[in-house]
Amino acid sequence: MMYAGKQGRGRNDGSQKAKDVRYVLRRLGAYLVYYKRKLIIAIFIAILSNVLSLIGPFLTGRTISAMEDGVDFEKVFFFAGLMIIFYLLSTMMSYLLSKAMIRVSQSVVYKMRKDLFAKLNRVPISYFDQNQTGDIISKMSYDIDTINTSLANDVISSITSVITIIISFVMMILMSPILVLVFIVTLPISITLTRMLSKIVKKKYRIRNQKLGEMNGFAEEMISGQRTIQSYVQEEAVLEKFDEINEEATKASYESGYYSTTVGPSVNFVSNLSVALVGVFGGILYFRGLITLGNLTSFTLYSRRFSGPINMMSNIFADIQSALAAAERVFKVIDYDEEPKDQDDAITLEDIQGEITFDDVSFRYVVNQPILQHVSFKAKPGQVVAIVGPTGAGKTTLVNLLMRFYDIDQGIIRLDHYDTKEIKRQSLRKSFSMVLQDTWIFYGTVHDNIAYGNGNVSRLEVEEAAKKARIHGFISHLPDGYDTILKEDGLSISKGQKQLLVIARAMLSKTKMLILDEATSNVDTHTEVQIQKAMLSLMEDKTTFVIAHRLSTIERADLILVIKDGNIVEQGTHESLMTDQGFYYDLYQSQFA
Repeated sequence: MMYAGKQGRGRNDGSQKAKDVRYVLRRLGAYLVYYKRKLIIAIFIAILSNVLSLIGPFLTGRTISAMEDGVDFEKVFFFAGLMIIFYLLSTMMSYLLSKAMIRVSQSVVYKMRKDLFAKLNRVPISYFDQNQTGDIISKMSYDIDTINTSLANDVISSITSVITIIISFVMMILMSPILVLVFIVTLPISITLTRMLSKIVKKKYRIRNQKLGEMNGFAEEMISGQRTIQSYVQEEAVLEKFDEINEEATKASYESGYYSTTVGPSVNFVSNLSVALVGVFGGILYFRGLITLGNLTSFTLYSRRFSGPINMMSNIFADIQSALAAAERVFKVIDYDEEPKDQDDAITLEDIQGEITFDDVSFRYVVNQPILQHVSFKAKPGQVVAIVGPTGAGKTTLVNLLMRFYDIDQGIIRLDHYDTKEIKRQSLRKSFSMVLQDTWIFYGTVHDNIAYGNGNVSRLEVEEAAKKARIHGFISHLPDGYDTILKEDGLSISKGQKQLLVIARAMLSKTKMLILDEATSNVDTHTEVQIQKAMLSLMEDKTTFVIAHRLSTIERADLILVIKDGNIVEQGTHESLMTDQGFYYDLYQSQFA
């Protein structure tokens, strides 16, 4: 089985490094500013911890100086004692710093997850049509976890590294400007080497992220389709495809990790070279009396402190790049265009009658690929309108336009003589109840699943709806009846039972309009007959749109729309369409041939 789903991160910007670093830093900064009090405390602790730690090399030099012309035990013990105190305080500050940064990072990712999930509830349906579910979940989990790790570790390490470099450099200048000149000879080599290796590392991490995204998307799609895979005996083919993707992801991860680990040792070699030069020239200056042994010791220690952060920065640079890329992926969703706002004068529907009119409606998802063309029809209040036609004709698209999941390109859709664009989206959608072919059962009790979206309804009302949907008997035999918890998208019950639960949910609705998209597709013929009878009471006084493939289920519809290639080629009652012996007649005969 070939991988036929939407591409994962590889198809969008998610697989790339952060293209606009300023944008990402600005957006991250906004989150950090939101918790600025915690951040200021963390930065203060970071500065204090580093300052206390960097006093150590200076005191080491003073201790050596106290032994240069005979051991002055009083000074030695004094400076050694101070070193112990400062290092202990620095260690305590480091502990507090870690705790403070964990709080900051957790606060940021909490708000980021909240904003991301909130945005996913406001983006248009087209976003979910164009992006793979596994990739969206990956942003919610993997990408935000990457940001969390970077904030908790890499960011504070970068801050402390900058502080260490500045203080160490100032102290080295104070102790010996000549040795500073010797030391900085190797600095351009270190910077050039770091930049060169970092470019390679960024490229490798970009490829790694892309391959991991593809593997994640493929795994999610294949796991959700296990029944189909096993029914077609395609386990070996899927395994071969996964092995191929897994091998590519593993290779990309190995290469990114390998090149990332080479940065530190390479830069460390240059750092050791600089220390060696300091040792050689420092010894010459000492024997000439141009520097004391204590200052030479302190200078050497500060040079190591100076080089250490550079090595550290080179090691975490790839992680920071990965975190910035992850943040950019998250922010692209958070900043994604939401559904267009309602018009300022948009109305809230009241006293709905349920008359629907399509007037010369045309629509396309992609430019130059029309889906519906010049569609016109009128559904009177309380009528049952059936929509039939071949697969891909545009039946579901028509319903999507009716609910304003998408806006039309041409024409007008009216509800009770109001242009639907003049109606608030929430008000419009609340006017409909929907029973889709793909049922949705969430983690919760049977009662909560049936009552979902219908406000605070009583147990009696829920039971009545379940009885009408012919599911009450099944529920009564569950371990806890209506309080039984349904888990894992209702996998503990059959598809037909899930369909009945969703139908019961729709039966609680007080709306004037109903959409049935192959609502009985997952039940057997006997149960379907029972549900059809129950549907009569559900559909009573409601304008109902029925998308059906089994034409026997819509023979009593008041109006049948026959769609072919995006056009309504025929419309009328079952009897009139059969009399005309057109396209509908051929469809009907083909099902009973």
